[in-house]
Amino acid sequence: MRVRLRTEAEEQRLHADLRSEAVEIERVAIGRELAAGEAPPVPREEEEGRVLIIPVLEEVLVVEKRLVVREELRLRRTSTSQSVEEPVTLRRQHAEIERLPSGGPDTN
Repeated sequence: MRVRLRTEAEEQRLHADLRSEAVEIERVAIGRELAAGEAPPVPREEEEGRVLIIPVLEEVLVVEKRLVVREELRLRRTSTSQSVEEPVTLRRQHAEIERLPSGGPDTN
């Protein structure tokens, strides 16, 4: 018996959608002094989660320490989608089996 493997290669185009995100930072000056005992602002989201607002705090020494919201950082998310096409090589193997006649005296 003889077994041979044959490999074929076929070029095909691979299609895929690539997605990326970009972040735009906008600095908004606030300059509001917090009242005595007022809790500092915490990060929050607006516009259905598309804008993350992060307060930036500063301690200012007067006669006493006070928290002043100096600015907010607004991070806005945007998404893009891009369709790409790349050539790829796919390989496939085939086994070929061949029966050989035996060389002994009892074969018919």
